[in-house]
Amino acid sequence: MREALIVWGGWSGHEPQECAHIIRDMLQEDGFKVYLEHTTEAFADPSIHDLSLIVPIMTMSKIEKEEVKNLAAAVEGGVGIAGYHGGAGDAFRESVEYQFIIGGQWVAHPGNVIDYRVNVTRPDDPLMKGISDFPYTSEQYYMHVDPSNEVLATTTFSGAHASWIEGVVMPVVWKRKHGKGRVFYSSLGHVAKEFEVPEMRTIFRRGANWAAR
Repeated sequence: MREALIVWGGWSGHEPQECAHIIRDMLQEDGFKVYLEHTTEAFADPSIHDLSLIVPIMTMSKIEKEEVKNLAAAVEGGVGIAGYHGGAGDAFRESVEYQFIIGGQWVAHPGNVIDYRVNVTRPDDPLMKGISDFPYTSEQYYMHVDPSNEVLATTTFSGAHASWIEGVVMPVVWKRKHGKGRVFYSSLGHVAKEFEVPEMRTIFRRGANWAAR
C-alpha cells in the first residue's frame, strides 16, 4: 500500500486543516494509507524516506535546516511531493532549498480574489485529459518559476490590477523532477471550497497520484 504524509499548518486564511482533511479523504479513496502531522518536525523524521508521497500545506511558516535537508533528500531519493496554492507555493519563504524542490514561489496576487481564466497548455498530458480551458474565481497567483518546469496550464494577467504585467502568461499547473522524485504543483486552491470545482479537484488528484511513487 502506498503511504502519504500530509503536513498542515501555517496561515489559517488558507484553511489548512480543512484542506488537509479533503486531501486525506481523496488519497484514502485512491488506496493510500495517510498520515497527518501538524508540525514541520515531521519533515526531519527519517521514516519519510519510505513514503510514496508528501503533501505540504504550510503557507508562510518556517522550516529548520535539518528539516528541509531531510525533506530534500527524501524527494531526491524518489518520494513524490504534491502541493497547491500557498500551502506549497508560498511556504517557507526563507528556504531557497525548499523553493528549488517545488519549482516556484508566490510573489503577488494582484486584485486578491478575482475572476480569471485557466488555459490548458498540454491537453495531451494524462493529468489534463478531458479538461478544457475553464473560468476560475480565486487569487490569481503571480509567481517566480523554474524554467525547467513542465507547464500544463497557464493564466494571462489582464493588467487591471497591475498595469505593468498586462499580457503576462503565468504557469498555473506544472510537474517536474527533483532528483528521482516527482513534483506536482497547482496554484489553484485558496480555500477549501475550491476543491468543489471539478477541474481544480481533478487536476490536483491526478497530480498527487502521478507524483506518488
